[in-house]
Amino acid sequence: MSLRALFPFRRLLVLLGCLFTLSGCLIALPAFAEDGKARTWYAQTLTRGEAGLNVTHFWSKGSMLRAETIVAGHKVVTIVRGDTYYAYDALEGRGLAITREPANVAKDDPSKRPFGREYEILTSQGAELVREEEMLGRRAGIYRITDELGKRELWVTEDGERIPLRVEIYDRRTSARRTIDYVNWQSDLRIPDDFFAPDARMQLTPMSHTEYLRRTTEEGSVGPVPVLYLDLLYERNAD
Repeated sequence: MSLRALFPFRRLLVLLGCLFTLSGCLIALPAFAEDGKARTWYAQTLTRGEAGLNVTHFWSKGSMLRAETIVAGHKVVTIVRGDTYYAYDALEGRGLAITREPANVAKDDPSKRPFGREYEILTSQGAELVREEEMLGRRAGIYRITDELGKRELWVTEDGERIPLRVEIYDRRTSARRTIDYVNWQSDLRIPDDFFAPDARMQLTPMSHTEYLRRTTEEGSVGPVPVLYLDLLYERNAD
Protein backbone atom coordinates (compact mmCIF):
# COMPACT_ATOMS: atom_id res chain seq x y z
CA MET A 1 0.00 0.00 0.00
CA SER A 2 1.35 3.44 -0.90
CA LEU A 3 1.81 6.14 1.72
CA ARG A 4 -0.75 8.30 -0.05
CA ALA A 5 -3.38 5.58 0.23
CA LEU A 6 -3.26 5.97 4.02
CA PHE A 7 -4.45 9.61 3.82
CA PRO A 8 -7.95 9.41 2.25
CA PHE A 9 -9.35 12.71 3.55
CA ARG A 10 -6.99 15.10 1.83
CA ARG A 11 -9.29 18.12 2.00
CA LEU A 12 -10.13 17.41 5.63
CA LEU A 13 -6.56 16.77 6.77
CA VAL A 14 -5.87 20.51 6.55
CA LEU A 15 -8.17 20.88 9.52
CA LEU A 16 -5.82 18.71 11.61
CA GLY A 17 -8.83 17.12 13.27
CA CYS A 18 -7.98 16.73 16.91
CA LEU A 19 -9.06 14.96 20.09
CA PHE A 20 -6.96 16.67 22.73
CA THR A 21 -5.77 15.17 26.01
CA LEU A 22 -3.68 17.91 27.54
CA SER A 23 -0.86 16.67 29.73
CA GLY A 24 1.31 19.77 29.30
CA CYS A 25 0.96 23.08 31.10
CA LEU A 26 -1.62 25.34 29.46
CA ILE A 27 -1.14 28.74 31.01
CA ALA A 28 -1.61 32.07 29.32
CA LEU A 29 1.79 33.09 27.98
CA PRO A 30 3.02 36.16 26.07
CA ALA A 31 3.23 36.16 22.29
CA PHE A 32 7.04 35.96 22.46
CA ALA A 33 9.49 34.27 24.80
CA GLU A 34 11.13 36.37 27.47
CA ASP A 35 14.35 36.78 25.46
CA GLY A 36 12.37 38.52 22.70
CA LYS A 37 12.65 35.61 20.28
CA ALA A 38 9.73 33.95 18.53
CA ARG A 39 7.58 31.55 20.58
CA THR A 40 8.23 27.84 20.26
CA TRP A 41 5.63 25.10 20.58
CA TYR A 42 5.51 21.31 20.67
CA ALA A 43 2.59 18.87 20.66
CA GLN A 44 1.72 15.34 19.60
CA THR A 45 -1.38 14.23 17.74
CA LEU A 46 -2.89 10.76 18.06
CA THR A 47 -5.06 10.15 15.02
CA ARG A 48 -7.79 7.51 15.19
CA GLY A 49 -9.76 6.44 12.14
CA GLU A 50 -10.36 3.57 9.75
CA ALA A 51 -6.59 3.25 9.16
CA GLY A 52 -5.99 2.67 12.88
CA LEU A 53 -3.81 4.82 15.15
CA ASN A 54 -1.20 7.25 13.86
CA VAL A 55 1.10 9.53 15.88
CA THR A 56 2.47 12.86 14.64
CA HIS A 57 4.94 15.17 16.39
CA PHE A 58 4.79 18.94 15.77
CA TRP A 59 7.39 21.58 16.59
CA SER A 60 7.29 25.25 15.68
CA LYS A 61 9.43 28.32 16.18
CA GLY A 62 7.66 31.47 15.12
CA SER A 63 6.28 30.63 11.68
CA MET A 64 8.68 27.70 11.10
CA LEU A 65 7.16 24.22 11.32
CA ARG A 66 8.49 20.67 11.56
CA ALA A 67 6.15 17.65 11.63
CA GLU A 68 7.08 13.96 11.76
CA THR A 69 4.78 10.97 11.47
CA ILE A 70 5.28 7.26 10.85
CA VAL A 71 3.22 5.82 7.98
CA ALA A 72 3.58 2.12 7.11
CA GLY A 73 7.03 2.12 8.74
CA HIS A 74 8.22 5.22 6.88
CA LYS A 75 8.98 8.50 8.65
CA VAL A 76 7.25 11.31 6.78
CA VAL A 77 8.82 14.69 7.50
CA THR A 78 7.25 18.05 6.71
CA ILE A 79 9.21 21.28 7.15
CA VAL A 80 7.86 24.74 6.36
CA ARG A 81 10.36 27.54 6.51
CA GLY A 82 10.31 30.86 4.67
CA ASP A 83 9.33 30.41 1.04
CA THR A 84 9.85 26.62 0.92
CA TYR A 85 7.67 23.66 1.89
CA TYR A 86 9.63 20.40 2.28
CA ALA A 87 7.98 16.97 2.35
CA TYR A 88 10.07 13.82 2.28
CA ASP A 89 10.33 10.16 3.22
CA ALA A 90 13.28 9.94 5.62
CA LEU A 91 13.58 6.17 5.08
CA GLU A 92 13.78 6.30 1.28
CA GLY A 93 15.66 9.61 1.27
CA ARG A 94 13.41 11.24 -1.33
CA GLY A 95 10.94 14.11 -1.35
CA LEU A 96 9.93 17.52 -2.65
CA ALA A 97 11.03 21.12 -2.02
CA ILE A 98 8.02 23.18 -3.09
CA THR A 99 8.07 26.97 -3.40
CA ARG A 100 5.20 28.38 -1.35
CA GLU A 101 2.72 30.86 -2.74
CA PRO A 102 4.01 34.39 -2.00
CA ALA A 103 0.66 35.40 -0.44
CA ASN A 104 1.06 32.62 2.14
CA VAL A 105 4.63 33.61 2.92
CA ALA A 106 3.48 37.20 3.45
CA LYS A 107 0.96 35.99 6.05
CA ASP A 108 3.59 34.25 8.19
CA ASP A 109 3.41 35.69 11.69
CA PRO A 110 6.06 34.70 14.29
CA SER A 111 3.57 35.43 17.08
CA LYS A 112 1.17 32.71 15.87
CA ARG A 113 1.49 28.92 15.74
CA PRO A 114 1.64 27.42 12.23
CA PHE A 115 -0.16 24.32 13.60
CA GLY A 116 -3.03 23.83 16.04
CA ARG A 117 -4.97 26.53 14.15
CA GLU A 118 -8.33 24.75 14.04
CA TYR A 119 -10.19 27.64 15.65
CA GLU A 120 -8.96 30.10 13.03
CA ILE A 121 -9.60 27.72 10.12
CA LEU A 122 -13.04 26.49 11.16
CA THR A 123 -14.44 29.86 12.19
CA SER A 124 -13.27 31.31 8.85
CA GLN A 125 -15.33 28.56 7.20
CA GLY A 126 -18.41 29.50 9.23
CA ALA A 127 -18.19 27.34 12.38
CA GLU A 128 -20.34 28.71 15.20
CA LEU A 129 -20.29 28.34 18.98
CA VAL A 130 -22.93 25.80 20.02
CA ARG A 131 -22.18 25.33 23.73
CA GLU A 132 -19.57 25.60 26.46
CA GLU A 133 -18.14 22.91 28.73
CA GLU A 134 -15.53 22.36 31.43
CA MET A 135 -12.77 20.09 30.14
CA LEU A 136 -9.76 19.10 32.24
CA GLY A 137 -10.30 22.13 34.41
CA ARG A 138 -10.46 24.54 31.47
CA ARG A 139 -13.44 26.38 30.07
CA ALA A 140 -13.91 25.17 26.50
CA GLY A 141 -16.08 26.42 23.67
CA ILE A 142 -17.50 23.89 21.21
CA TYR A 143 -17.74 25.10 17.62
CA ARG A 144 -19.53 23.25 14.82
CA ILE A 145 -19.78 23.46 11.06
CA THR A 146 -21.87 21.26 8.77
CA ASP A 147 -21.53 21.56 4.98
CA GLU A 148 -21.16 19.51 1.79
CA LEU A 149 -17.93 17.95 3.13
CA GLY A 150 -19.59 16.69 6.29
CA LYS A 151 -19.40 17.86 9.91
CA ARG A 152 -16.54 19.14 12.05
CA GLU A 153 -16.77 19.89 15.76
CA LEU A 154 -14.02 21.69 17.65
CA TRP A 155 -13.38 21.94 21.39
CA VAL A 156 -11.03 24.88 22.06
CA THR A 157 -9.83 26.77 25.14
CA GLU A 158 -11.57 30.09 25.68
CA ASP A 159 -8.45 32.15 26.16
CA GLY A 160 -6.08 34.07 23.93
CA GLU A 161 -4.17 30.94 22.92
CA ARG A 162 -7.26 29.19 21.48
CA ILE A 163 -5.60 25.80 21.96
CA PRO A 164 -7.74 23.08 20.37
CA LEU A 165 -8.92 20.38 22.76
CA ARG A 166 -10.88 18.19 20.38
CA VAL A 167 -11.94 18.03 16.75
CA GLU A 168 -14.23 15.33 15.43
CA ILE A 169 -14.58 14.95 11.65
CA TYR A 170 -17.32 13.20 9.71
CA ASP A 171 -16.72 12.78 5.95
CA ARG A 172 -20.09 12.91 4.19
CA ARG A 173 -18.72 11.33 1.00
CA THR A 174 -17.43 8.15 2.65
CA SER A 175 -19.34 8.14 5.97
CA ALA A 176 -15.96 7.76 7.68
CA ARG A 177 -15.15 9.38 11.01
CA ARG A 178 -11.82 10.58 12.36
CA THR A 179 -10.57 12.01 15.65
CA ILE A 180 -7.10 13.12 16.70
CA ASP A 181 -5.77 13.58 20.24
CA TYR A 182 -3.22 16.31 20.88
CA VAL A 183 -1.03 15.44 23.88
CA ASN A 184 1.96 16.87 25.70
CA TRP A 185 1.56 20.51 24.74
CA GLN A 186 4.73 22.41 25.58
CA SER A 187 5.77 25.99 24.86
CA ASP A 188 8.86 28.20 24.96
CA LEU A 189 11.34 25.38 24.38
CA ARG A 190 14.87 26.12 23.23
CA ILE A 191 14.92 24.90 19.60
CA PRO A 192 17.77 25.83 17.23
CA ASP A 193 16.88 27.16 13.78
CA ASP A 194 18.76 24.25 12.18
CA PHE A 195 16.09 21.89 13.51
CA PHE A 196 13.80 23.41 10.86
CA ALA A 197 16.07 22.46 7.96
CA PRO A 198 15.77 19.27 5.89
CA ASP A 199 18.34 16.51 6.21
CA ALA A 200 21.13 17.29 3.72
CA ARG A 201 21.19 13.63 2.67
CA MET A 202 17.67 13.81 1.24
CA GLN A 203 17.16 13.96 -2.53
CA LEU A 204 14.61 16.75 -2.87
CA THR A 205 13.02 17.61 -6.22
CA PRO A 206 12.43 21.38 -6.51
CA MET A 207 8.99 22.44 -7.67
CA SER A 208 6.80 25.56 -7.67
CA HIS A 209 3.42 25.44 -5.94
CA THR A 210 1.67 26.03 -9.28
CA GLU A 211 3.52 23.09 -10.85
CA TYR A 212 2.69 20.93 -7.84
CA LEU A 213 -1.01 21.79 -8.07
CA ARG A 214 -1.06 21.25 -11.85
CA ARG A 215 0.59 17.85 -11.60
CA THR A 216 -1.62 16.82 -8.69
CA THR A 217 -4.70 17.66 -10.74
CA GLU A 218 -3.43 15.80 -13.80
CA GLU A 219 -1.61 12.86 -12.21
CA GLY A 220 -3.39 12.44 -8.87
CA SER A 221 -0.18 12.17 -6.83
CA VAL A 222 3.22 13.83 -6.87
CA GLY A 223 6.31 12.72 -4.98
CA PRO A 224 6.88 9.87 -2.52
CA VAL A 225 4.78 11.32 0.34
CA PRO A 226 1.53 13.29 0.64
CA VAL A 227 1.63 17.06 1.13
CA LEU A 228 -0.57 17.23 4.22
CA TYR A 229 -0.86 20.87 5.29
CA LEU A 230 -1.98 22.56 2.10
CA ASP A 231 -3.04 25.76 3.85
CA LEU A 232 0.67 26.44 4.49
CA LEU A 233 1.52 25.94 0.81
CA TYR A 234 -1.06 28.04 -1.06
CA GLU A 235 -4.27 30.02 -0.62
CA ARG A 236 -7.06 27.50 -0.07
CA ASN A 237 -9.68 29.75 -1.69
CA ALA A 238 -7.66 29.61 -4.87
CA ASP A 239 -8.63 26.01 -5.71
